[in-house]
Amino acid sequence: MLNPTAAILIIGDEILSGRTRDSNMHYLSCELTKIGIDLQEARFIPDNAVKIIDDVRCLSSKYDYVFTSGGIGPTHDDITADCIAAAFETKISIREDAFKLLENYYSEQNIDFNSARQRMARIPKGAKLIDNPISVAPGFHLHNVFVMAGVPNIFQSMVQSILPLILNGKPVLSKSVRIPRGEGEIAVELRKIASEHKSVSIGSYPYNNKGNFGTNIVVRGINNEELDRVAEKLKSKLL
Repeated sequence: MLNPTAAILIIGDEILSGRTRDSNMHYLSCELTKIGIDLQEARFIPDNAVKIIDDVRCLSSKYDYVFTSGGIGPTHDDITADCIAAAFETKISIREDAFKLLENYYSEQNIDFNSARQRMARIPKGAKLIDNPISVAPGFHLHNVFVMAGVPNIFQSMVQSILPLILNGKPVLSKSVRIPRGEGEIAVELRKIASEHKSVSIGSYPYNNKGNFGTNIVVRGINNEELDRVAEKLKSKLL
């Protein structure tokens, strides 16, 4: 059985402008790899409603899971929740359970629960909340789309909240073989080995260590015995 597939949609002008460095895609890819979900696509898009709606629809139809990051805060440019509702043609409104979570949190912090903060309780109809143990404001998931905050530590905590809820595959394993030869020297033989082992992925990554050139070859797959066989073949054929 093939592993479930996934995509991530990183939303925010601040990411595309370079003002904010994204770390959420890297974190998510590592966590999904551990549980056997193949992250196959990542898109970085602006705070543009048409773009968000189109990409959510596209990715939702292509992959088992879609994860979004960014745009669910209290400000005018936090439009992700509205766009998710529009993408699935459902209504969005203040939801009582989300409202209570936020109201209690701000009351305990002695912070005004103003109309801007109340916007974070707007949830598309039919969605389920995603727990946010750091700042309480919930994410949500609707159909196969999981909508989470862009702030890295909050995103990470939300990911940990949802991992037990999704269907896992077989963890992807990897083995590395260091070959002290350049990619150009080994390319033909490497291509032949890759064609003989379609069930694994083989990537080559050149290195230069103080003038000594070589290639790190990484073999990835779900069958450890197969990885061992490929690693031994790489050593015997390329070293």
